[in-house]
Amino acid sequence: MYNPTLRAQKKVLLCEDGSNTLFSEEFNEPYHSTKDGALHESLEKHVKPALTIHKNKCSLSILDICFGLGYNTFATIYYIKKYQLKTKIHIISPEFDEALICSLSSFDYPPEFDNIKPIIKAISEDFYYEDEQFKIEILLGDARLSVPNIKEKVDIIYQDAFSPVHNPLLWTGEFFADIAGIVKEDAILTTYSTAAAIRLGLYENGFLIFVHYGEMTRYSTIASMKMLKDLEYIDMELKKLRNPTAQSFKDEDYL
Repeated sequence: MYNPTLRAQKKVLLCEDGSNTLFSEEFNEPYHSTKDGALHESLEKHVKPALTIHKNKCSLSILDICFGLGYNTFATIYYIKKYQLKTKIHIISPEFDEALICSLSSFDYPPEFDNIKPIIKAISEDFYYEDEQFKIEILLGDARLSVPNIKEKVDIIYQDAFSPVHNPLLWTGEFFADIAGIVKEDAILTTYSTAAAIRLGLYENGFLIFVHYGEMTRYSTIASMKMLKDLEYIDMELKKLRNPTAQSFKDEDYL
């Protein structure tokens, strides 16, 4: 399924929010929606809803799948610094494209990231960064191998892999089972995917499903191990009755 010979073939794309992303020849799609914008998408679909839901926690452990250009991780740091939040953050992120990580110090990020350039440089050189508030660890290699071995229970999952069509192994019920095995009892998962198969795979592994409406972006999905107030709840049992042929992704279909 993966093609290392194409991995280095990427081109820069300008998004509508003015931020840059890359197009991957290996996965035949961009790292971010060029319409929603790399930075805007990270903030609206992942960072803002996740940090709002867990705003009362003094420390958070986040699983960022996968690191890629690091927008979700860097946008988290940017947002916390911008609003002077005191929350301590530990981000764990699998990524198998080592060369991409090494190139990040020279990537043309938006000006919002200017004051965190030392962090970006440290990540690109050491795959690690730590100070009194932030700790970031890159797990080099396949997320399907690294995620089950994570020992720390996580509060938040940014499920932001390449699309289910192009990278289905990071969207199967079995992978969601691995994620469910390392989460806290009130963990949430954010994802751009609204596909019935993906929502069903999360639901089959104990997640409740909700719709998230970000500002000036397409709606997305929040999955939670507990009921959430003030979000539109999706009754997956009713969905299953209405669409009895719907199925989640399974490893056996792609391995």
